[in-house]
Amino acid sequence: MELIAGVIKSYDWGSRTALAELTGRPVPSAHTEAEMWFGAHESAPSPLLESSDPATLFGRIGVDPAAGLGEECSDAFGGKLPFLLKVLAAQKPLSLQAHPTEEQARTGFDAENRAGIPLDAAHRNYRDDRHKPELVVALEQFEVLAGFRGISETVDFLTAIDVPDLAEDVAALTSTPTPKQLEQVAIRWLGMSSEHHARASDVVLERITALLASGGSVVDRYRAELSTASELARNYRGDRGVLMSLLLNRVTLAPGEGLYLPAGNLHAYLSGTAVEIMANSDNVLRGGLTTKHVDVAELSKILDFNPISADVIRPHPTATEFTYPTPAREFTLTRWELDDSAERVVKSPGPSIVLCTSGRATIRCGSKARRIGSGEAIWVPAGESQLSVAADGPHGQLFVGSVGGF
Repeated sequence: MELIAGVIKSYDWGSRTALAELTGRPVPSAHTEAEMWFGAHESAPSPLLESSDPATLFGRIGVDPAAGLGEECSDAFGGKLPFLLKVLAAQKPLSLQAHPTEEQARTGFDAENRAGIPLDAAHRNYRDDRHKPELVVALEQFEVLAGFRGISETVDFLTAIDVPDLAEDVAALTSTPTPKQLEQVAIRWLGMSSEHHARASDVVLERITALLASGGSVVDRYRAELSTASELARNYRGDRGVLMSLLLNRVTLAPGEGLYLPAGNLHAYLSGTAVEIMANSDNVLRGGLTTKHVDVAELSKILDFNPISADVIRPHPTATEFTYPTPAREFTLTRWELDDSAERVVKSPGPSIVLCTSGRATIRCGSKARRIGSGEAIWVPAGESQLSVAADGPHGQLFVGSVGGF
């Protein structure tokens, strides 16, 4: 096992305090810091802090995939680490987005390669040929839009807002409450002109402001949804994401709670700090709340219009261990809350990354031991997967990302 560094990504929705505080650096940071990546994605692999040849985790695994991943994992995932671990720090909403299935990713990646679109082109949709299911676990209160809401509830919500330009669509959903009808409405909204969206944003803001001022049962039931739509209409006037947000589940995660998002679910992380683990991909198709490239036609192909309940994962603790079950075979995530120096055994079926998000901890494997503090991480190859962990001080919080199954 060896120490690895996180790669910080600077996007305009990021924070100038959250990641700096997590890693013990001066606050505020020089620029916004949105994500910190721990893994072996080819575009931003973690540097190895105890080695210069190879210099990154991507390079280390590439030299001998079977040694780093184990033969079974290497064979199952083409010699690549199948997951990517991140810390997210959202000061503002991320773009409204969705991720493709494995088949869609392969097809889209191959098509853009044949078209000669550079991998770093701003209008590129597919950066690799992999899918991207993901799990997010809140470090603090974390606000999310996630997946299409149940159609009958959406009809109630849109009826309460009463935007005249949307009346025909509300009537269509009322008479035909099916995913196919929802798809037709959503695609029409995605394709409307910016001028139409600007007018709609103004009306949405006006109607919601009046509703919030008047109070009543509608406000009691939909306060979070109304407040989010109002904020988006005010800050993203003319953006298609304002109307699309009206169709989505609004979720609040308390610290320690998680949310799993499979391929095709339209979502946006709105605010807060969280740990995220996903299949090792950077494929993002955007649908709004951004100035970046939006390909409505391609996004429409990959979206799943079946409503979901966006169930919050509240893990069942086993002493100090909290697990977050998902169907993803690429990853699994466990949280450890360590309040004393007693060693606990960590078992994983293959390679792991151990990330400290609070306090300090000691990680031991046989005769090897490493101490890590908040914002630091350790790479554990497959041959060293029998670990023990203990707090190095009054408290330590760890997240262990590993392979879900082969």
